[in-house]
Amino acid sequence: MARITTLFLLAFFAFIAPFTHAIKFALPAARLPIPKCIWNVTYTRALVIVTANVGPGTHQRVDIEILDSTPHRNVYLSKRNIKGQTRLAVTVHGEGQVGVCFKNYLSLDIKLDMARNMSRTVDLDIDIGTDAVDYKCVPSRLQTKNHSGLETEMRRLEGAVKEIVDELEYLKKREERFADTNPVTNKRVQNITWFTILALAGLGVWQILHLRSVFKRKYFVD
Repeated sequence: MARITTLFLLAFFAFIAPFTHAIKFALPAARLPIPKCIWNVTYTRALVIVTANVGPGTHQRVDIEILDSTPHRNVYLSKRNIKGQTRLAVTVHGEGQVGVCFKNYLSLDIKLDMARNMSRTVDLDIDIGTDAVDYKCVPSRLQTKNHSGLETEMRRLEGAVKEIVDELEYLKKREERFADTNPVTNKRVQNITWFTILALAGLGVWQILHLRSVFKRKYFVD
């Protein structure tokens, strides 16, 4: 019974693990192209496999760049003039999002009025975390004809569980960081409130004394 429950939990965690992100789009050509970026949420030390299949197109050059959304804007990989199927692998160093950006440069030999309908098709697959690991290629001492399939599946489920645990640990640390920020913010708000009250009280006293001195000069009060 315990074994069945364990297998059920592993299958459930594998089901809710990140899936492969696939997208297909047309990339217009331009002399100064605007980058087309696809963003996905990742965590620290996550493996990201990018498979881009760029369709044919004359007088066009497609460049690819992989970067993250951290304040440092880390660029993990940049490659010019990709053609056909290109497979790239990077390991994310910061938490947040990782972006895959494309630019389609138009050749200087082509007039701008002829480039309005020029574009190249990009078929993009992004595998993150467990989905990016090919467990069939992982060597094993116990791998036999009868156990290779079962062991591969168990390795994949183990990787999915580890990925979920790492994600929960990251969320826990972020919650602790936000919890530490709240007392500091409350203290600052309290200090500003007391400063405002004291400033208003001082201003009121000054106005009373000023008006009293004015009335004395005008002989309105003794």
